[in-house]
Amino acid sequence: MNLEMNNFYGKVPDSFANNLLRNLLLNDNQLEGLLPRSLANCSSLEVLNLRNNKLTDTCPYWLTSLPRLRVLILPSNRLHGPMPNSITSSNFSALPIIDLSHNELFGPLPTKFFQNLRAMKDVPKDRSSESFLYKNPNAQVMYAYDYHQTAVNITTKRMEIELVKTLIIFTFLDFSNNLFSGQIPEELGELISLQALNLSNNNLTGPIPPSFGNMIALESLDLSSNKLGGRIPSQLTNLTFLAMLNLSQNVLVGPIPHGKQFDTFENDSYSRNLRLCGLPLSKQCVNGEEPKPVVPMPKEDEGFEIAFIWKVVMMGYGCGVVLGLSMGYIVFTTGRPWWFIRMVERDWQNYVTKWIRRNRGRRN
Repeated sequence: MNLEMNNFYGKVPDSFANNLLRNLLLNDNQLEGLLPRSLANCSSLEVLNLRNNKLTDTCPYWLTSLPRLRVLILPSNRLHGPMPNSITSSNFSALPIIDLSHNELFGPLPTKFFQNLRAMKDVPKDRSSESFLYKNPNAQVMYAYDYHQTAVNITTKRMEIELVKTLIIFTFLDFSNNLFSGQIPEELGELISLQALNLSNNNLTGPIPPSFGNMIALESLDLSSNKLGGRIPSQLTNLTFLAMLNLSQNVLVGPIPHGKQFDTFENDSYSRNLRLCGLPLSKQCVNGEEPKPVVPMPKEDEGFEIAFIWKVVMMGYGCGVVLGLSMGYIVFTTGRPWWFIRMVERDWQNYVTKWIRRNRGRRN
């Protein structure tokens, strides 16, 4: 059923009972209210796309009852709350495509949920197998394999891609633009067939897990706009298919790893991490250690800083003049030290004698 990109509004009817329904596309409308719980009756449902509506609900853990669900697209709605513990023992293990971005989900990332995503743990198939095409907005033709007869838009490698035929083998996980906090679970590194991972624009802290180096099929990794710290793991250089990397706007430190795909990334992959160093950044590393933090002076304070320096100079000059005059007065009134007085009188007498002779010569 394809009703996408219309002007439908109101609530989605809670009357689904069709066991033969495979695809439900209601994306890009103005639908609101709760997700219909009767969708749990659609045991043959494989693709659910409700993107870009106004649906207000908690994380739909009850969709775990759908054994054949392969594509779950729910971004740009008003989903809120944490991902509950009950979702960790789910049947979402068959899902290769999950997009929950641009919602209001919060709390820690669900470790057990990632552990159960078996479709993302399978060893990647040979990319030379049976293929078919998909396209992006630049009209470039790309190829993939094994598909469902439907189209789904996803955002990866910094651009939106329309999958003309949704991939079974394509694996994609997007939790970006939510309110998730805490550390990134090491268990994410077990998803060795994952091709695109986006956790950007959350409140994630702690280090980037070294286990990410195990995700050998990864092509796109976006961890930008979080509060991730520590060094960039050298294990990430093992990702030989990585074409897009965005670690900007974090608090990462130390040298940037080099080798393989990392030699192709530019400054914008690391921008606004003030304590990163090494190529492609202009900031050099010292003995392999992270540089000292640089705190730039705000431009509006530059004038104040110059005025302050001149005030200090003038105060020092004035104090010097006063001290010099005072010492001179004391020396000549007390006559001490005598040798200094004699030296000054002798020099002064010679100067006066020369001046008198010079003036007499001019008169004659």
